[in-house]
Amino acid sequence: MAESENGQSNEGRAADTDLRPLIVTAGMENAAQNHFDCLRQQYFPSERNWLSAHITLFHALPGKERETVEQHLAQASSGLRPLTVTVESVRVLGNGVAFSLSSPALESLRASLARRFQPWLTRQDQQGFRPHVTVQNKVSSETARALETKLSADFMPWSFTVTGLRLWRYDGGPWEKAADFPII
Repeated sequence: MAESENGQSNEGRAADTDLRPLIVTAGMENAAQNHFDCLRQQYFPSERNWLSAHITLFHALPGKERETVEQHLAQASSGLRPLTVTVESVRVLGNGVAFSLSSPALESLRASLARRFQPWLTRQDQQGFRPHVTVQNKVSSETARALETKLSADFMPWSFTVTGLRLWRYDGGPWEKAADFPII
């Protein structure tokens, strides 16, 4: 069952009239979260670094559909075991740098959710899913290429565990946590 930010059940909540878009991310085990957060602290422009490191599954679902979105996330996470994700490589994202991820299980989970959310998917969320964790963005392409070279120099693939799904409200910059759906 989903828990709200204050730890209380969302079951029986009055109809949600908040229209802010919803974002769905995959939660990472603590060691991976801390590793990527440290890299963001070092390399993400501080005036834009409002968020912790994250794996975005969906960028903008309609806020008015929160209750249905939560039901789908709860159903999808129920009975799942933690998912293994492999950090495959470092890549340039034009004006930033990310770590490319690979996980057939995460990709399958995301595809299943995409079918459930189909009527609401934006063009961005209809595109192919390329899981990644961004550690730098909104810099010059030269700065991004330099960081990619630096991080790639001693890079070795490694794995971590996805421990749940997270629902957020987009608030024009920082995100507001709406609910967690643990995978246990």
